[in-house]
Amino acid sequence: MAILGSIIKGVIDLKDKLTPESNPIEEQEKVLIDLLEKAKDTAFGQHYNFATILEAENPAKKFATTLPYFDYNKLNGEWWYKLHEGEENVTWPGTPDYYALSSGTTGKTSKRIPVTDAMISAIKSTGIDQVSALSNFDLPAEFFEKGILMLGSSTDLDEKDEHLEGEISGISASNIPFWFRDYYKPGEEIAQIEDWDERVQKISDNAKNWDIGALSGIPSWIELMLEKVIEDHGLNNIHEIWPNLQVYTSGGVAFGPYEKSFNALLAHPITVIDTYLASEGFIAFQSRPETDAMQLATNNGIYFEFVPFKPEYINQDGSLTSDAPSLTLSEVEKDQDYALVISTVSGSWRYLIGDTIEFTDIERAEIKITGRTKFFLNTVGSQLSVNKLDDAVNHLEEAFGVKISEYTLCAKRFDDDFYHSWYLGSDDVLDEDKVIVELDKHLKEANKNYKVARSKALKGVKVTIVSPQVFHEWSGANKKKGGQVKMERVMGEDKFKEWEDFASNLQA
Repeated sequence: MAILGSIIKGVIDLKDKLTPESNPIEEQEKVLIDLLEKAKDTAFGQHYNFATILEAENPAKKFATTLPYFDYNKLNGEWWYKLHEGEENVTWPGTPDYYALSSGTTGKTSKRIPVTDAMISAIKSTGIDQVSALSNFDLPAEFFEKGILMLGSSTDLDEKDEHLEGEISGISASNIPFWFRDYYKPGEEIAQIEDWDERVQKISDNAKNWDIGALSGIPSWIELMLEKVIEDHGLNNIHEIWPNLQVYTSGGVAFGPYEKSFNALLAHPITVIDTYLASEGFIAFQSRPETDAMQLATNNGIYFEFVPFKPEYINQDGSLTSDAPSLTLSEVEKDQDYALVISTVSGSWRYLIGDTIEFTDIERAEIKITGRTKFFLNTVGSQLSVNKLDDAVNHLEEAFGVKISEYTLCAKRFDDDFYHSWYLGSDDVLDEDKVIVELDKHLKEANKNYKVARSKALKGVKVTIVSPQVFHEWSGANKKKGGQVKMERVMGEDKFKEWEDFASNLQA
């Protein structure tokens, strides 16, 4: 009998029963007031007169009309650079102990996003909420005695001046609670290995010594790790070495495009739980099995605003126009794309995080990520968000009985006008001409704006099939291998030219 597991499961169940029903709208109102109170005496808080905002009849409305929108370049260029020059109390009291390095999907130059002690606490608190939500998934007591393998970036953080730098997954893993360390795999020594391939080899070497019940990490890198373990140990599937594997906590990107190739590595289905951990904070997590939507973390140091994702509010570079309206949680609607704007205990203020979301359940504050503000394919009016592109790839998998684990595309001008030029990552044999016909047909049937665009300047689609390894090498070449990578689903023409040259040279 799993005595310890039964105790842990009982505590989780009890905590869930004793925790009062949350009211996300009220929680958000409180979070905003707390943020303003704590930052009112900082240089930023004094500049934008937080004290006056706190006295307003409607602080949320006053806040939205007083502060402009910021993205990383604007906030760093006007405020955060002062932190690097040794100033204190800039956008948040004191100075941050950590900086999360994030090049995201846009290039090799890392952003350096402050991570304060308050943010570390907020991430831990949201993590505990997520663990508590496991009571909704009807997992057996034995599960709570198994190891949890977390595959992220290295926990061997770089020391710079008086702070540490690394990716958010590495920062989070280096701050795991003491009570979790007996469950945490691959352990501190292996997690500190900087070279991703070397770290995965160590994981594979030790795999037979661990009883893994859960995995956590970005799908593409988790898949490569599982493939390595299966290959090294001569297995048919990962359950032959980890028979008690029951849960995979996905994050960073939508799991949908990876589902078929991921499941091919298993002996039987496992529970997949989506999470949304960004360099700027722990945004949301899936809290119940009835949906794959994620619940916003409305009570842990992040205040959310939502800007309707419409062409008139979005600049060509994906930034927001100055007059774009923002909505609070009490004002949003279901099935509408919103650009996500956050203010946090790390001193991010009205910060465009770069993701677009839609609400599936407003009362529960549950969302799905629908894409990136810079990856919204709207050339000649086609209006395709990343979730619609994901749906198209999933359709191709079903239509042709294949696995397509990666993709990217560009609205590219050819001699006879615009085409959507797709690269699909698959090891299966595919007839590109047949894929073109099926892909175009599906997009027209599923998306009315695409159908209209196809009758005008958009001439159709072009498709190139490459090995998924090309995508992995591209990420590695951009210094993102194994990290918080979000593969560029949609590229501009200049970046796409680099991609095509890279893919061509690798395939040659």
